[in-house]
Amino acid sequence: MAECGRGAAGEALPTSPGPALGAKGALKAGAGEGGGGGGGTGGRLVHGRARYDSGGVSNGDCSLGVSGDEARASPARGPRGVALARTPSPAAGPVPRDSKQGGLPRRSSIIKDGTKQKRERKKTVSFSSMPTEKKISSASDCINSMVEGSELKKVRSNSRIYHRYFLLDADMQSLRWEPSKKDSEKAKIDIKSIKEVRTGKNTDIFRSNGISEQISEDCAFSVIYGENYESLDLVANSADVANIWVTGLRYLISYGKHTLDMLESSQDNMRTSWVSQMFSEIDVDDLGHITLCNAVQCIRNLNPGLKTSRIELKFKELHKSKDKAGTEVTKEEFIEVFHKLCTRPEIYFLLVQFSSNKEFLDTKDLMMFLEAEQGVAHINEEISLEIIHKYEPSKEGQEKGCLSIDGFTNYLMSPDCYIFDPEHKKVCQDMKQPLSHYFINSSHNTYLIEDQFRGPSDITGYIRALKMGCRSVELDVWDGPDNEPVIYTGHTMTFQIVFRSVIDIINKYAFFASEYPLILCLENHCSIKQQKVMVQHMKKILGDKLYTTSPNMEESYLPSPDVLKGKILIKAKKLSSNCSGVEGDVTDEDEGAEMSQRMGKEIVEQPNQLPVKRFQLCKELSELVSICKSVQFKEFQVSFQVQKYWEVCSFNEVLASKYANENPGDFVNYNKRFLARVFPSPMRIDSSNMNPQDFWKCGCQIVAMNFQTPGLMMDLNIGWFRQNGNCGYVLRPAIMREEVSFFSANTKDSVPGVSPQLLHIKIISGQNFPKPKGSGAKGDVVDPYVYVEIHGIPADCAEQRTKTVNQNGDAPIFDESFEFQINLPELAMVRFVVLDDDYIGDEFIGQYTIPFECLQTGYRHVPLQSLTGEVLAHASLFVHVAITNRRGGGKPHKRGLSVRKGKKSREYASLRTLWIKTVDEVFKNAQPPIRDATDLRENMQNAVVSFKELCGLSSVANLMQCMLAVSPRFLGPDNNPLVVLNLSEPYPTMELQAIVPEVLKKIVTTYDMMMQSLKALIENADAVYEKIVHCQKAAMEFHEHLHSIGTKEGLKERKLQKAVESFTWNITILKGQADLLKYAKNETLENLKQIHYAAVSCGLNKPGTENSEAQKPRRSLEVIPEKASDENGD
Repeated sequence: MAECGRGAAGEALPTSPGPALGAKGALKAGAGEGGGGGGGTGGRLVHGRARYDSGGVSNGDCSLGVSGDEARASPARGPRGVALARTPSPAAGPVPRDSKQGGLPRRSSIIKDGTKQKRERKKTVSFSSMPTEKKISSASDCINSMVEGSELKKVRSNSRIYHRYFLLDADMQSLRWEPSKKDSEKAKIDIKSIKEVRTGKNTDIFRSNGISEQISEDCAFSVIYGENYESLDLVANSADVANIWVTGLRYLISYGKHTLDMLESSQDNMRTSWVSQMFSEIDVDDLGHITLCNAVQCIRNLNPGLKTSRIELKFKELHKSKDKAGTEVTKEEFIEVFHKLCTRPEIYFLLVQFSSNKEFLDTKDLMMFLEAEQGVAHINEEISLEIIHKYEPSKEGQEKGCLSIDGFTNYLMSPDCYIFDPEHKKVCQDMKQPLSHYFINSSHNTYLIEDQFRGPSDITGYIRALKMGCRSVELDVWDGPDNEPVIYTGHTMTFQIVFRSVIDIINKYAFFASEYPLILCLENHCSIKQQKVMVQHMKKILGDKLYTTSPNMEESYLPSPDVLKGKILIKAKKLSSNCSGVEGDVTDEDEGAEMSQRMGKEIVEQPNQLPVKRFQLCKELSELVSICKSVQFKEFQVSFQVQKYWEVCSFNEVLASKYANENPGDFVNYNKRFLARVFPSPMRIDSSNMNPQDFWKCGCQIVAMNFQTPGLMMDLNIGWFRQNGNCGYVLRPAIMREEVSFFSANTKDSVPGVSPQLLHIKIISGQNFPKPKGSGAKGDVVDPYVYVEIHGIPADCAEQRTKTVNQNGDAPIFDESFEFQINLPELAMVRFVVLDDDYIGDEFIGQYTIPFECLQTGYRHVPLQSLTGEVLAHASLFVHVAITNRRGGGKPHKRGLSVRKGKKSREYASLRTLWIKTVDEVFKNAQPPIRDATDLRENMQNAVVSFKELCGLSSVANLMQCMLAVSPRFLGPDNNPLVVLNLSEPYPTMELQAIVPEVLKKIVTTYDMMMQSLKALIENADAVYEKIVHCQKAAMEFHEHLHSIGTKEGLKERKLQKAVESFTWNITILKGQADLLKYAKNETLENLKQIHYAAVSCGLNKPGTENSEAQKPRRSLEVIPEKASDENGD
């Protein structure tokens, strides 16, 4: 069984009767349920409670190792030269020593090799971070901090790292550092000579540096200065400090000698006026002060997420610092506390990146942010103005069309900026595919609201499941008193509920959350007499909703969800067509009895060889079963030959796991045509859950979950079916639907024909984390940290954790970036888990699980949910998400490093030899267009990456961000453009308007090369695409008779089977290569749009060309028609 995250293999199955380790036993409160089945990888029991492993993550540590002599020769310097104590970094590793000096540190102020020490996994590792001492709420705060100075690490070529103390001169005209061997006048950079400030590791020195991998992307930044665009490459001790320097330096560049005037004018700004107005509305008598109670309530009204105790404490601290008695609050105090509590530094740093004013965003600034960062298309000033009017709290801001820091915060925290793509809140997938092509939200023992041994049964179980979008519910029906069938778990002490009342509830709520078909899984144990009562109730109550149409014998697949809208399907046993009586014998549906039989046999026999219990079924009930006839599973090869498309097999968890591990390819192919239902082992008497991903990856459609049991597994199920409008049906990946496709559910490598994606997630901050519900600790203080988990096929399963932020659950800053390779995006999920590192009893704070396909890129808030799925009021994570394409084979490339691949090192998709001459000849003809397609894609991607690097950005950036970054360099001293873009041409060209430095010429040359690669792809993609599709269709002509052709060629059984597998592989590769080329062309067209929009936004377009649109390509790539797509061109 695949290992994924913590406890991803499912909750532990007990080895003997007795309670299984469940969500509240093995791994606490949704923090991962015990690794049963295949063994979870990350849970550790500490005094009977679960504890997460750290995984050895040190991503957020900005420290680098330095030699002992450097520490003495270059002490950290505090303000005004006061020496600071240096604390060894936990991630720095061993200090290099010189063997000739008997173990003494070598005499050098540099280290040439950063040695990475492999960290042992421990039960928990905390990377501590105390709340920031410097609360940043304005540009003046940044400037003041820079004047005080801070220790930064200066990175030079050949892996040389220097500890230096950097500070801004009091006159704000130069940046200095000390100590230095240089003359004090040379150890400085004039502010007016600074061209730009880059964030991240985006200069040649960072990219070529041997210890770059040890440097956090979020702590690195570079100052580009001088006519030759030299770089001063620096690493801060934290992302907070880096943000202060970047923000402050950019402010100085923008305003130069007018900085002081701007800082003074910004003290009496729009925000201060608005807060003053809020104060005056309370101070109706114009006394100049208000009560503490009123002040606290006003701030809470303006920021509901703040705790009353926290606001009161801040006022008391302020009064104590002034030796002030009493509880009155003045206007100045009110404004000061509001600024301290309601300004989120991370959002302020973001605002100033896009603000032309540095204190607010106007409509053009907001447009730039929405286009470049949030990926919003077709934005205009009217839309920006609507956003400002909706979220800006001050009337002045609304009237002027300005979004203040408070309005910007409101916008970023609104549902408009949640991480979940709103397009997936409605049905957005093709609902006309066969029913077997969908995952179906399914419930097990729906009538239970606790465990399945002695817990109560209640109709609320059905109401809850149906309201959550469940499309398959279970009814375990037995004879009841007064000739009324009842529902309960047989052979247990669970309560009984009347069958008729359940049917009433189903009739009322069947289509409450979804209009698509509902499947009733009847486990029938009733006598003939009470079976007829069941039929009467269902016909009378459900009426026309019941789907009883006989299956079409000429079809090969089930009807679609679209065709079955509003219908209720009965899944149960059915009498054979040749049964002429009013009743007949069928096999028993008792899943518990079946499981007990097989457990006794230890699954050494085939299921059809086990003793089969039979019972009597009445014809009336049999006739209600149409396209979901329950049958016993036979081995795969038999099922492929004899099973009808309307027949459904149920697999207990243990048997399904066996097939998933031993026959993953057969299981996937079986589920392309037939519905498969997987139910939990009856040994889970505590109603713990299995991992649905273990069976989704094999294509199993109906994976029945215990909805009454919260935890990791239900988080995955709820998160997965949140997509596609929460309608209960999710279209399976194409590779699981196509008749001919090569896919192994247990692959730990990339998937043939599928383009891997790189997911970049930055955990920026958290807001208003509650104390864990089950915590026994006193007080409200938490020490939060965050896990990011990827769940999917084994190749995708991964997890990373942030550092711990001590004693700050209100506004912890994490500022850590992670990267994950996603090999099968259509089946991947991302789970954010927030935990308390200093817990007693319970560490779980909140979580959020989202399908990869539903992620919105850009700056997003993640609304956290409780263990039981309720939204935690005001609790969220603030993150940045970027998704890029993988380039080439091998391991994923490091962020910030060049990902260009030369043609000689390029890896081309390979086709396999079948040793069937006629078929191999067709595939041989496909090799040239595959190489052409790869060259077109790689040349385009490499050229784009080269341009991004010259713009000073990482591969995560888009071309709009590149154009925005480079545009200031294209402006001359008089603000006239040195370079313009001619947008009247289909492929915009850069035209020099004056003599420019060599570094700008290089950018123009690289841009031209990029544009040539974009042009080559657009103009040649269609022809190459058609060649690949033609080869695919030609090969598919052999598919139906491949066995007989191979036999004629003399292939024996084993080689023939290998030839069939190779044929499937080749078809999958061909379709994948065609799709990749299609996506590459779409990406190229999007790149051209971004260049066009950015040039207009920055004013770099050649006069008279701003309204011109690039000419459309000759024709667009045509997708394979739906039928051909499903059947691979057959």
